[in-house]
This record gives sequence, C-alpha cells and structure tokens, in this order.
Amino acid sequence: MPFSNTYETIVLKYAFNADSVTRPTAWYLGLFTADPSSGTEISGSGYTRKAVTFTVTGDTATNSGAVEFPVATASWGTISHVAIFDAATTGNQIAYAALTTSKAIGVDDILRFPVGEVDVTLS
Repeated sequence: MPFSNTYETIVLKYAFNADSVTRPTAWYLGLFTADPSSGTEISGSGYTRKAVTFTVTGDTATNSGAVEFPVATASWGTISHVAIFDAATTGNQIAYAALTTSKAIGVDDILRFPVGEVDVTLS
C-alpha cells in the first residue's frame, strides 16, 4: 500500500528536514470503486469510514483489530480499492491500495476485514 503524495512529503520532511510534522492520532479505512487517486469514495447508503488500529512489526503496519463496515442499505457497487485517512470525514489520505479481490456490496451486505488483512509496508 503506497503512501499518498501528501504523506510521502510528510515522511521526507520528517526524515530529512528540521520541519516538525504532526502525527495522526487516529486512522480510518475508506472504500472506493476505482483507484483513489482518480476515483470517488463510496458515500451514502449506510456507508461511513471505519476506525482502524495498527501494529507495526519490522517494515509493516498491520490492522490489529477487525474492521467492519455498516450494513449497506443500497448497493455500494464493486469495491476495488481502500485508502487510509487521518479523519472520519474529509481529512488527508495517508495510503491506498487495490484489493487482491474486488468485492460487490449489495443491499444488506457487510464488508469485513479480519485482523491482519490490511497491511502497509515500506520497502
């Protein structure tokens, strides 16, 4: 899962400048039907971003709790990408990636990511 351009800049400033950067205090997972760099986040029909926590081991941060989205009250379409944000609404996109397998979400469906299914790796 690569960092967004905004967070690449923050990481570089932290590593190579004397600039102080503000670390997020909470993280939220958002869903997309296309690449987040050009697509629009799901909205309406019961959708909200969900809080996610991470455990870091080596060069990888992995979700340390399951992430469960609310029941879809209408079709959300086919979810192909996820993104991590620093706010429950608006905010900054931190990182994004395509799902290994896209998932169609229809009425009354619930999308869940078990512990260890959302990874952010630096390489």
